[in-house]
Amino acid sequence: MEESRLRDELASLLNGGQAHVDLDKAIAGLQPENRTKIAIEGERSIWEVLEHIRIAQHDILQYVLNPDWRSPAWPSGYWPKLPANLHEKEWVATVKGLKADLEEFVELVRNPKVDLTAGIPHSPEHTFLREVLLAADHNAYHLGQVVAMRKALSDWQA
Repeated sequence: MEESRLRDELASLLNGGQAHVDLDKAIAGLQPENRTKIAIEGERSIWEVLEHIRIAQHDILQYVLNPDWRSPAWPSGYWPKLPANLHEKEWVATVKGLKADLEEFVELVRNPKVDLTAGIPHSPEHTFLREVLLAADHNAYHLGQVVAMRKALSDWQA
């Protein structure tokens, strides 16, 4: 496969759509009161899942870019506590953070100076490609959960 086509395909995978719901579609029209409701017993709220995606995506991105990065403790550092009152600014910060790190991932993928199949200099056992696929897979899985949660809350318009 031509390298530029591979980069385009990876950017498309990261951005969602096609076979996976993208972030904008997953949260479009979501009623604010449903952001913190538990739709399925034993599960988490939509905000908790989105914040988890943000934390994990940020961790993967920083792991790739920053040799001094230290990942949060598992699992406590990856799963936020549901606040008693989720303020609009917290919701906006979660969504903005998700989008900003996603854009940075796409920039990384599109940068022809980055050899996607090379080992990460400070972690040669992992490639850039592996980390991009990990982030895309993780995001797609959890955004699918968001759709299921919205359906359980009767708050989903396909």
